[in-house]
Amino acid sequence: MLNILWDTRGYFFWLLVVSLLCFALERFWPWRQQQPALRPQLGQDIVWLVINGHYVGIALSIVTVWLGTQLAPGFFDHLETFQLLSNWPLVAQVAVFFVIKDFLEWSVHNLLHRNRYLWEIHKLHHSITEMDWIGNFRFHWGEVVVYQTLTYLPLVVLGVEGSVILWIAVFGTLIGHLNHSNLNLTWGPLRYIFNSPRMHIWHHDHAIAPGHPKGVNFGICLSLWDWLFGTAHWPTPDHAPTQQPESLGFEGLHHYPRSFLGRLAYPLTRLFQR
Repeated sequence: MLNILWDTRGYFFWLLVVSLLCFALERFWPWRQQQPALRPQLGQDIVWLVINGHYVGIALSIVTVWLGTQLAPGFFDHLETFQLLSNWPLVAQVAVFFVIKDFLEWSVHNLLHRNRYLWEIHKLHHSITEMDWIGNFRFHWGEVVVYQTLTYLPLVVLGVEGSVILWIAVFGTLIGHLNHSNLNLTWGPLRYIFNSPRMHIWHHDHAIAPGHPKGVNFGICLSLWDWLFGTAHWPTPDHAPTQQPESLGFEGLHHYPRSFLGRLAYPLTRLFQR
């Protein structure tokens, strides 16, 4: 049952490596020269990084195992017997699992913007007003529950090796860090396949893109889904390389809590207000 959950200890080591790499890249090749490294709320974002990068994964593993044994004994073990990809070559396992996982996460991300209550959970991530690599881990633990709940069953049926899950998680973290980093990256012609900081910053634009009231650029690692399904927004990527949103955030951001505990409690308080 735990095959779908990576070793959080091994992952946390690579999380630190990827984080240091992106921090160094921002120092040497910053896109926004005036953006300081020691910005407001950096300390809180370090807390989010540690909690979401390590402890949430451990807690979710424990809860998932307990719920599986209490509510549906044998059900998840039965699912794992499918092992659809277990006999495939490792490269094929990586490719298929990565594409399916990324599409599922793109779909969930899209849903976070379209469902009224899920948006209240997702607002924490959009409270970013100065974009850098560590913003990748500013999200509510409720998001992890939503993502894992909606992607767990289809992914566990694939039955890939644990090393595949770990390395895809590490690669996803690298792309996620880069997408939020203060770097002027586009990936050139590959921008129609892979997400980038130049594209993702428009997802955090405070203004609503014309014709897209629920948001744009939902891609996690791959931008492909946004181009295919008409949710891509990237103003003149070649002719205006310095163009960026005027401000980041969302409508009503000035009413959103700034404290760590306030942000943890916010989705629950909104639930009782409706």
